[in-house]
Amino acid sequence: MNLLDKYNQKQLEKVSEGKTLPKFRAGDTIRIHTVVPRLDVKSSKKTDSVMRIQMFEGLCIARKNNGLGSTCTVRKISHDEGVEKVLSLHSYLVDKIEVVRRGKVRRAKLYYIRNLRGKAMRVVELKQPRETK
Repeated sequence: MNLLDKYNQKQLEKVSEGKTLPKFRAGDTIRIHTVVPRLDVKSSKKTDSVMRIQMFEGLCIARKNNGLGSTCTVRKISHDEGVEKVLSLHSYLVDKIEVVRRGKVRRAKLYYIRNLRGKAMRVVELKQPRETK
């Protein structure tokens, strides 16, 4: 492990302190809570005291694991228009990530979903194994 890898590992531990990322992959429907700083109207500066949480729920079509640069691409349909967000998983703006449902897919990247509409865009839900009594 070279010096850059050691530095990145320390920074990753520092950033992810107190936060836990759930296990999710492409095909899962996730809800991401992001912090949106509001502008103070009088001074036109971003203030920490006036923050709000915004949720974005959609299908994870791609995930890139690259240490501090890990990202996921989430897609949803809003008012008959496709909306995608590429979010850094270790950003200080990401407050929380929830997995809404697990999807059963056979690809790691689901970019073909961009060309589909309606029912063709659905992903089959992954059945959880039953618990034994």
